[in-house]
Amino acid sequence: MSKVLAVLGAGTGLGVSVAQRFGREGFRVALVARRKDRLDALVEKLAGEGIEAAAFSADLSEPAEVPALIAAIRDRFGRIDVIEYGPIGGEVSFTPAAQLDAATLEGLSRLLLLTPVEVFRAVLPEMTDRGDGAVLMTTGYTAVQPMPHLSGVGPVMAAARNYLYSLSGELADTGIYAGTLSIGAGIARSEMVESEMGEAATNSELLGGFPVVDPDDLAEHYWDMYTKRDRVERIHPESLAP
Repeated sequence: MSKVLAVLGAGTGLGVSVAQRFGREGFRVALVARRKDRLDALVEKLAGEGIEAAAFSADLSEPAEVPALIAAIRDRFGRIDVIEYGPIGGEVSFTPAAQLDAATLEGLSRLLLLTPVEVFRAVLPEMTDRGDGAVLMTTGYTAVQPMPHLSGVGPVMAAARNYLYSLSGELADTGIYAGTLSIGAGIARSEMVESEMGEAATNSELLGGFPVVDPDDLAEHYWDMYTKRDRVERIHPESLAP
């Protein structure tokens, strides 16, 4: 039975590129996001490339929905081998630290910290029994390097990054890989970048001076991390690495 990748937070940018990259290696793909119509379009796109995929509509800001979601993916595909968690879209925005409040942090924490913890917790027993698997988490560069006026998202992702590092250490020698890709750039073809710059945006400057990168390059990083398993984290662009 071929392996299964679940992309949580699937969209037109990084999500579909990761699905395509793993799909070319024979993976079947579960695509998870809120909007079923957009997911169906991505499933059709992947089918045209010979990649078996299915859509699962879910609100990833609701950690309590995770068990049912994981069960639905297993029912459809029979297994889950790799999770890529990266639901960072146009609805997730930064807040200056001086204006940050508990309500904002609580909302962000549900999507960017609590739900990924629940997702990884739900799939680890299966992967442990098999002695193989991977959990991949996408974060932004502010999880690594705090920046003035770009708070809110950063502190929450920093907590998730801390968790991922701890998890990686605990999974050593189990056959399960845990890795994070921290991105200091806008992602071409994503809804966020297209809403800011239009469909032609590529390799240019985004608001705040960040570059726009090709999601296919990021997906290649994930495939490299998954196959080599020689690092916990990769930062893109590499020039931003501390």
